[in-house]
Amino acid sequence: MPKVRRSRKQPPDGWELIEPTLEELEQKMREAETEPHEGKRINESLWPIFKIHHQKSRYIYDLFYRRKAISRELYDYCLKEKIADGNLIAKWKKSGYENLCCLRCIQTRDTNFGTNCICRVPKSKLEEGRVVECVHCGCRGCSG
Repeated sequence: MPKVRRSRKQPPDGWELIEPTLEELEQKMREAETEPHEGKRINESLWPIFKIHHQKSRYIYDLFYRRKAISRELYDYCLKEKIADGNLIAKWKKSGYENLCCLRCIQTRDTNFGTNCICRVPKSKLEEGRVVECVHCGCRGCSG
């Protein structure tokens, strides 16, 4: 099984603690990429990839900011090697974006009316019993 993609630079201390989880997520990502997409919309075939990308970034974010289990050096290494998405993590640190699913949901240029995605609307503001599903990533509500 191939290892998580890395440069030739030696990883910092603590890498051996997070490597098994990252390898497992990388294996899931490969399976999601090779999964057949017949009968699905184009966007629907990408939803598992967005979900795993979110999981990987959230894992690194939680280890560094919430549990304080990894060093700054290891955190920066993960961002530099693009193991985690630095832009998504930067949004999670801002108020109101703690549960953001993907960056496409807050880009107003991707919508018809220049607004945020439907998954960013709080559930209390939606009709009762309405099922909301993001077109971009399949999220069912990340506004909190």
